[in-house]
Amino acid sequence: MSTLFESQAPRPLADRLRPASLEEVVGQDHLIGPDGPVGRMVRSGHLASVILWGPPGTGKTTIARLLAEKTDLYFEPLSAVFSGVADLRKVFDAARKRRETGRGTLLFIDEIHRFNRAQQDGFLPYVEDGTVILVGATTENPSFELNAPLLSRCQVLVLNRLDDAAMEELLKRAEAAESRPLPLNAEARADLRRMADGDGRYLLNMTEALFNLPAEPVLDSRAMAAIVQRRVPLYDKHQDGHYNLISALHKSLRGSDTDAALYWFARMIAGGEDPRYIARRLTRFAVEDIGMADPNALTQAVAAWEAYERLGSPEGDLALVQLVIYLGTAPKSNAAYKAQSAAGRAARETGSLMPPMHILNAPTRMMKELGYGDGYVYDHDAEEGFSGQNYFPEGMARQRFYRPLERGFEREVAKRLEYWDKLRRERKPESE
Repeated sequence: MSTLFESQAPRPLADRLRPASLEEVVGQDHLIGPDGPVGRMVRSGHLASVILWGPPGTGKTTIARLLAEKTDLYFEPLSAVFSGVADLRKVFDAARKRRETGRGTLLFIDEIHRFNRAQQDGFLPYVEDGTVILVGATTENPSFELNAPLLSRCQVLVLNRLDDAAMEELLKRAEAAESRPLPLNAEARADLRRMADGDGRYLLNMTEALFNLPAEPVLDSRAMAAIVQRRVPLYDKHQDGHYNLISALHKSLRGSDTDAALYWFARMIAGGEDPRYIARRLTRFAVEDIGMADPNALTQAVAAWEAYERLGSPEGDLALVQLVIYLGTAPKSNAAYKAQSAAGRAARETGSLMPPMHILNAPTRMMKELGYGDGYVYDHDAEEGFSGQNYFPEGMARQRFYRPLERGFEREVAKRLEYWDKLRRERKPESE
């Protein structure tokens, strides 16, 4: 009785609308189109092992299943979350026997990044000799999560987050399957697509909940949002999303696009990022990309960081917002950053050169007899407080590491350096 009941249980909408052919997959034309890598493989009838990398709900499992159907391969699905070495051995043994009868196996591993390095190494001989065609699915950057030997044997295919047109196509298919329109006005319909955040499966799950409502009344955005649960933004504080968003924030600030920087800051906060991490990166930005063009940027960064530590969230978030605005609108210069790199390179290349004798202290009689400190001129006693002496090691030509730009306060810094250089040239014979 229970078996009969289960067989008649309705299938979820997302499962009923699962594409029956590659042509029905939405939003991934760059892969499955005639000139895409998947399209070319299907046309040739020869599959290579691939890693499908993309956000949730973009069709990774569907594409793998359809690839097996198109090429008459046995479809063997496994989840890295629930499978171990013993499961893999059984799969490989079955695939080897199947191969002896003339049929190949497409092994689909969902969340393949969950397998550890040793488990990933276990795939290599079976992928290498063609026992299985491996199709791995992952939401994480494969270059971070997968072994280099495994990656070298697989082609990485990147799936796009579903755009608005693809999401609308899914809603139309759902309405056709249910033979009635969604009970939403145009604004609520657009908000529903936005709430799904590019995840087709999540969109269809929300849509199914709305189809359980009567056709009337038609819902506006507020009423719709009260029925379906808002999706948490896709953001992993310890993985690829973390690095992508902080990179977007940093580069928006470097490009002086304050509004874009505020958006990426808000995305990180909404995703649950630790504001202290953002404060640390913003402080680094102040010295790396602004530096002496506006020395006050570092003061502002440290003050905002301290204000956050005292206030906490959400009150302290505003201090970081103020800092983002200050950094975005400040003049930019990486001259100090480049000076650090140039000086470090020179230090490595010159080894252990001693400072010139005249600037070394002579606390003992022997050191005085050896000439330590001989000829040193106390700059405060020199004319204009500047002796013009050489402070580079003997045998090393004078070098210019710091080259200020004509931006912000660095214009004034450049004038100061020019002034000291002029005095140094004038007093060079005297100092020699």
